[in-house]
Amino acid sequence: MSDVPAPPIDRWYLDHLVCPRDHQPLTQRHATLVCPGDHRYPLVDGIPVMLVAEASETIGVAGDSLAAVVTGGGASGLYVETLSLDPREREGIVELQRGGSAIDPVVAYLVAATNGMMYRHLIGALERYPIPELSLPPGEGRRLLDVGCGWGRWTLAASQRGYDAVGIDPSLGAVLAAKRVAATLGRTTRYVVGDARHLPFPSGTFEAAYSYSVIQHFSYQDAEIAVHEMGRVLRPGGVARVQMPTRYGLRCLYHQARRRFRTATGFEVRYWTWPQLRRLFTQAVGATHVEVDGFFGIGLQSSDAHLMTPALATVLRASEFLKSVSTALTPLQRCADSVFVESVRSSTARDARLS
Repeated sequence: MSDVPAPPIDRWYLDHLVCPRDHQPLTQRHATLVCPGDHRYPLVDGIPVMLVAEASETIGVAGDSLAAVVTGGGASGLYVETLSLDPREREGIVELQRGGSAIDPVVAYLVAATNGMMYRHLIGALERYPIPELSLPPGEGRRLLDVGCGWGRWTLAASQRGYDAVGIDPSLGAVLAAKRVAATLGRTTRYVVGDARHLPFPSGTFEAAYSYSVIQHFSYQDAEIAVHEMGRVLRPGGVARVQMPTRYGLRCLYHQARRRFRTATGFEVRYWTWPQLRRLFTQAVGATHVEVDGFFGIGLQSSDAHLMTPALATVLRASEFLKSVSTALTPLQRCADSVFVESVRSSTARDARLS
């Protein structure tokens, strides 16, 4: 984190970022952002790395990202050591970079880790970026934060929907891949390396916050902190839309049974009841409703039907059918594996957190 000369960064970052520790404003000092309390945050290829070194890990890559700032991105320059992949997959990324790839090699290997395990057959074989459809109203220039953005698929989806989209993720390698993909696709999006529990933005910065297949990996305590942080950075009237897994979904029950219903640890998924989700999001953000996202798994997107094997396409169609039927047969909703929790930021949500 030495003060190495660096070109000025996008002015937006200086106008909209604050220290994640004390929420003080930041100034640029060479290749570092510094707050009045002398907390320092490095810049890597114009991306602010706003991680809190003393914070415990959530998904196990923040420490690797901080270490990689010092050691660099390796011979490949892709910072593969900061990706939540096994060594064999990281080697595959480097080999794909050498041999040439239709898409960014990091994305080619992150597809299952970010899109869901039903996308495993696409690892290393993607020919175009699977950008999903964002289930929010048109953005019309409103600002959206994508929490746990990974390689930026939902950030890009938000940009396509008309939002001024910002993605944040603790993986430096994933965020740099997101920046490359956005440049390739001609999208104006911004990215920050950071922690969902310590968002480096002032209160009331965003009109919308979105997160998919991320908070489910947090401990219940960390999830609560992260959701409160999402509520804090929303403006009154802003909307948080977060995908979460359910405790009594059919496939979710199968996965819980496989681990004998023991308490989850590390990166394992935590499962929530609908009442738990309503309580948390109502307190942290505001008025909340829960709706079905899908059955038989987490992450299946109808916009990706062309990427599915015949068997997975059948699962997708069945999920969409049950989702439609469940609007009339409401008890069926409790068997959904994946739900969206949508909350509207109230003026009192922040006070509820501080009390």
